Amino acid sequence: MSMGTDYHLLSSYAGLLSLAVMIICSGSYQSLPSKPYSSRGKGEGDAEDSDDDEELERVSVEDAWLFPIFGSFALYGLYLIIKYYGSEWINYVLKWYFVATGVGSVWSTLRSMARFVVGRARWESFTKYSFRYSKSKSKGSGRVSWRAPTIYLFPFAVLPSLLYAVSDSPKSALLTDILAVSFSFNAISWVQLDSFLAGTVVLGGLFIYDVWWVFGTEVMVKVATKIDAPIKLLWPKSMWLASDRGFTMLGLGDVVIPGIFVALSLRYDVYRERNGKGPRRILFWASLAGYSLGLLVTMTVMHVFRAAQPALLYISPACIMSVLITGFILGELRDMWEWVDGGRQVHGSGVVDVKKRE
Repeated sequence: MSMGTDYHLLSSYAGLLSLAVMIICSGSYQSLPSKPYSSRGKGEGDAEDSDDDEELERVSVEDAWLFPIFGSFALYGLYLIIKYYGSEWINYVLKWYFVATGVGSVWSTLRSMARFVVGRARWESFTKYSFRYSKSKSKGSGRVSWRAPTIYLFPFAVLPSLLYAVSDSPKSALLTDILAVSFSFNAISWVQLDSFLAGTVVLGGLFIYDVWWVFGTEVMVKVATKIDAPIKLLWPKSMWLASDRGFTMLGLGDVVIPGIFVALSLRYDVYRERNGKGPRRILFWASLAGYSLGLLVTMTVMHVFRAAQPALLYISPACIMSVLITGFILGELRDMWEWVDGGRQVHGSGVVDVKKRE
């Protein structure tokens, strides 16, 4: 290795950046309704013909303020546990928690991949199995339905979690990344901001959260280095993907939080298209470019100063400013700021409630 430019390390940064952007792109498109909505509030076709029903988690401005507060309590709680009781038992608990949730997360991701590969028309030709269950006396019954390939994919969804559970520490970077990618993808597609105001509050609040816990205390670094769980993306510091030199790391929060903001931009672009405003996908690409630039600056500063950096310090302003500047150039800044997704999708001239993705 020469004393000049470390191309192996640069390739690691490039790989990590590419992986993060890929997750955000795929999760953003997955956050779109799978079918256009009519003025009656139903997807085109019979609502009973929908499959793989998924409840969405909407985030309003009122909810957005709670992100940094709850995040701080959780982070500091983990820090106190590690400081006074050690990290062994909390890692044991987290290991089995992520093993269990990893099965469902990978299963959902595999289903989305299969549906994308075969196409919607082919997917809907597969046999559908529905299961009804009782919620409570007051709420009645619910229904879960899957297409046949979803059921066949289940054993493949179990495999990563099973291998992660039995592997020795430190955990395999590949298994960690498989689980982490699935968690990020599903979080971006299921957790949906209802407005750009909510998105700005989330990014702004977590900007302060990230800066304080990284620069103001030892808490963030301590927890990040002691917790052994698939809550980070890893990329080898080698062009040949060898693990001898270790890995560069990116926390899932630095992917998911900006990712749900980018996904909101894509849904707004779809709203603009359906109302004949064009040009297509411009806000999505602007916010994605802002994220990429912010993460690139983070990596550059980290590389130059050889110190951990709060990524949202750079990513949050980049994402927010990219959207605001683009909205201003389009002359739609006010419309964009006042627009509310919040469980509503616009189709033609009708605004309808959306309770779940069909």
